[in-house]
Parts: sequence; C-alpha cells; structure tokens
Amino acid sequence: MNRIELLIKEKGFNMTSFAEKMNTTRQNLYAILKSPSYPTLEKVAEALDVPMWQLFASPEEVKDDANTITCPHCGGKIRFDGEPRMPEHKNIRGKEYYK
Repeated sequence: MNRIELLIKEKGFNMTSFAEKMNTTRQNLYAILKSPSYPTLEKVAEALDVPMWQLFASPEEVKDDANTITCPHCGGKIRFDGEPRMPEHKNIRGKEYYK
C-alpha cells in the first residue's frame, strides 16, 4: 500500500468514498494515483486536509534529529556526534574494510 492509500484509510475513507470526494470514479482514482501529476497531488492533499509533503512521508519519518543525517544514495540513517572523523576500519590482506 502506498502512502496516499494509507492516508485515505487513516482519514476514514474507502477508495469509493474518496473518489466521490474527488469527483471521479474509483477506477479513475486508481489510474491517476498510479502516476499523479503535480496538480493532482495538490487536489489529493487538499481533499485529505494534509500538507502535500505528507503524501510522501509520515511525520514520524521527518522528525528533526540533530544527530542524524540521511544518506542521499541509499536513504540510510547516519548518526554522528558532530565531530568529523573516519569510521573505524581494519586492514585485511592490504585492503581496508570499514566496520
């Protein structure tokens, strides 16, 4: 289930009732949610009464943690204490491996 479908359920709608709120059919709603345009996302956010960013991430996912950054490549969380330093590593047969 994608984030928009989850929000629809959290707000107490089923797909049919939400489609009616959006003035469309359930089948068309599924089609437009597969690859929505920016204006469609604006309408969905307005109908759900949420900021548009919540269509992509939950508030828990975007909590501001000053000691955590998100890797732009894999999305993994990297914790740090503010002091830049190399990670611990060991040398095996001339190659360095990070722990």
